[in-house]
Formats: sequence, C-alpha cells, structure tokens
Amino acid sequence: MSRIGRMPIAIPAGVTVEVAENNKVTVKGPKGTLERVLPAEMEIKVEGAEVSVSRPNDLKRMKSLHGLTRTLIHNMVVGVTDGFEKKLEVNGVGYRAAKSGKKLTLNLGYSHPVEMEDPDGIETVVQDQNVIIVKGIDKEKVGQFAADIRDKRRPEPYKGKGIKYADETIRRKVGKTGKK
Repeated sequence: MSRIGRMPIAIPAGVTVEVAENNKVTVKGPKGTLERVLPAEMEIKVEGAEVSVSRPNDLKRMKSLHGLTRTLIHNMVVGVTDGFEKKLEVNGVGYRAAKSGKKLTLNLGYSHPVEMEDPDGIETVVQDQNVIIVKGIDKEKVGQFAADIRDKRRPEPYKGKGIKYADETIRRKVGKTGKK
C-alpha cells in the first residue's frame, strides 16, 4: 500500500471538499476555490472531517496514481487555507525588479527591461528591489510562474549573477587563471 496514498487528509474548519462525478474535486476555503479533475480510477471518499483515497488494484499505474491523487487533494486543501509562496532573489550589479500594478519589470542586463504580467490567481511582491515573492493558492501555478521568472536570467556558475530561488545553492566554478 502507498504510504502517502493511505494517509487521510484532515479538512480544517471553514473548508469544504466536494467530489462530483468523474472525480471532479472542488475545495472551497477562506482564500478561494480550487477545482481539479482527478484520475477516474481512484476512489475518493469524504468522511466527516477527512478525505481518504483508495485504489482498485495493485497495478503499477494504480500505485503511481494513488499517492499522486492524495497529494493533489492535500495541496488544494493547504492552498485554500494558507496559500503557497516562492521566494526568488535577483543577484548582479544593476539587476533589479520593480512592480507597478499587475506588471513586474525586471532589469537583467539586457538592452531592454523584461516585463511580465501576473497571471490570474497569482500575486507577486517585490521587496527592496532584489527579492521577488510569488504568492497564490494553486501550488502548480505558483511554481510555474516562479520558474518562468527564473528563466528570464538563470544564475550563472562563475559570478552567481541571475535570478535564483531563495533556498537554491549555485554550484560555483573557478574562472580562468593567468599563465606565468
């Protein structure tokens, strides 16, 4: 049995979980509503203040989907209660970020500033020009938008310039050495 899959998901107060046909799960909470269609083979039951996921048989595909389905529902519950956030750091001389309205402007050493629009359900906050915080209730969207921002200028291994996650460590390389 999947160790993650068999764990029940506790539903906190103020959160409602509904399962419609074709395993369409709707989670409503204080921060908003999330909907997702999960694999039809999994059996999702809401019993009192917890949700449980069970699989029909022990085929490899079913075992894989079991833990995934449980984790997706858990992330939806956490998203509507606490929300998710990713922190990015902008490192480099003259590299900075600015926010105006829903537009994030990045100066990353290119000949032009890079402008990015916040997607629906995602909010970006800029702290002292070099820290960007991406917030939202959908973990997948938060992670994807943070990755899109990072892709505008990835950290390079020699000086460490670029946009990196706050918890990321960059493998540094030794530069050229002169001949004697």
